[in-house]
Amino acid sequence: MTTAPVNADDVLTAVRLAVGTLRLADGDADWDAKAGSLEWTCWETVEHLADDLFAYAAQLGPERPPLDDEVPFLWEARRPGGPANVTYADRRAGPAGLLQVLEACGSMLAAMVRVTPPHVRAYHGFGVSDPEGFAAMGVVETLVHGYDVAEGLGLPWSAPPKLCHRVLLRLFPDAPTDTPAWDTLLWATGRGEIRGRERLTDGWRWCGVVAADREF
Repeated sequence: MTTAPVNADDVLTAVRLAVGTLRLADGDADWDAKAGSLEWTCWETVEHLADDLFAYAAQLGPERPPLDDEVPFLWEARRPGGPANVTYADRRAGPAGLLQVLEACGSMLAAMVRVTPPHVRAYHGFGVSDPEGFAAMGVVETLVHGYDVAEGLGLPWSAPPKLCHRVLLRLFPDAPTDTPAWDTLLWATGRGEIRGRERLTDGWRWCGVVAADREF
């Protein structure tokens, strides 16, 4: 049985799930609390996520996408130890504005995935990838950072198992397939444990390279 490729609709599904959950935060929720196990705040983590989605869209944007480096935007951190972003949300717009920024960046990535031919390749630090790969990266970023922020805000969070399974197959080909997909995705991104495997640390990474492009 073949597995459908990760696509633009999956990006939108993941972003809608994240936005819908984070909108449930109380009006007095502390968005400056730490996001789960990260050293970033909940606000910073959503900004980082939005920036990831923007950057993935940007990598696919040039007529000849770069294969050896990122499109040279200026990434800057606003505090020592904070995420280095291109895009930031206006704090005066509050959490609603922050989530609107996230929605907008997710839509940009979905749009670029839709219009970019599947043969196109673009640079990523975890391997030169195709539009499906960038869609899968966007989904993974959204699901796991959604988890981080939801934990920091005390909100319930779950991810669709079928979607987790498909992004695992695309980006984590060596991950186990006999464990629950959401638990496995958290393990693969250094956020959880599964039976029979050591917990991963900061050394975890995915492989964005298209299977047909890999050198064996």
